[in-house]
Amino acid sequence: MEDAVAASSLRRVYERKRKDAVVALDDLTLSIARNEIHGLLGPNGAGKTTLVKILSTVLLPSGGSAAVLGHDVVAETKVVRSLVGLVLGGDRGLYDRLSARRNLLFWGALYKLDARTVRRRADALLERVGLAERADDPVERFSRGMRQRLHLARGLLHEPRVLFLDEPTSGLDPVAAVAFRRLVLELRDEGRTFLLATHDMDEATALCDRVSLIDRGRLLLTDDTAGVGRVLGDRECVDFVHEDGALAEALGVLSFVTDVERLDGRWRVHTADRDGARRVLAWLVERDVLTARHAQPTLEEVYLRTVGDRGMRV
Repeated sequence: MEDAVAASSLRRVYERKRKDAVVALDDLTLSIARNEIHGLLGPNGAGKTTLVKILSTVLLPSGGSAAVLGHDVVAETKVVRSLVGLVLGGDRGLYDRLSARRNLLFWGALYKLDARTVRRRADALLERVGLAERADDPVERFSRGMRQRLHLARGLLHEPRVLFLDEPTSGLDPVAAVAFRRLVLELRDEGRTFLLATHDMDEATALCDRVSLIDRGRLLLTDDTAGVGRVLGDRECVDFVHEDGALAEALGVLSFVTDVERLDGRWRVHTADRDGARRVLAWLVERDVLTARHAQPTLEEVYLRTVGDRGMRV
């Protein structure tokens, strides 16, 4: 069985007058299995949105190839568009003066669905994303979170088998974000595949089966979400709770410790090798610190250590 998404040596170059060309994707190769939720992580300008646009046939590649469910995105554009749903979020793709229901009816007409089918699906989707009671209100009255829900309903209207989500929970309150994630898992269980472009590491950890990290158009890594900490080699972590900052400073100068940082009311110690975690725990016990545990590097730590600290720079 072919992958849901397969990109091989994909390249996209933006030519600019009087300036050097921008390489948005640089020989990127990526595969996503069917019924997988795949996270796409990277800093601003990494190429995430460019990749999503090429896979959804919005943008042509400059080189390489890409296919969705075995259909080439350039040679079989019409077929691919019937198979994918694109949820970009924000204000793109919604018409403020139309109601939520009429927005969906409009998009259903563009998909060339018959009127009865569109109305049935629109009502079911509005109920599913929690907008049934506001279905006839104009979208200009919607909060950003409500718009995000309507975007998802629009992306599902033609019942695509592969969905591309770009920051889908941006603007959602915590309760709505949890409900949104639950809905994505339900849709995956119904046989859909997701490519999720996000900056939210907690969201990626909670939702994704695998994650890929890209930067400057290049694929840096792809791994199972649960085991992504392996890419840091033998480095391990120890979390402990203690009020004395001097203790953390003393830990930081030990030869088997790379650094110590403050995280949500606890200290996290990064060790240089696997034996370092055992030595840190023994060191803490000798100083009567008993609230400590062995831990693995988080997805956020892998991201920061792989991409590097560039602050606000793109």
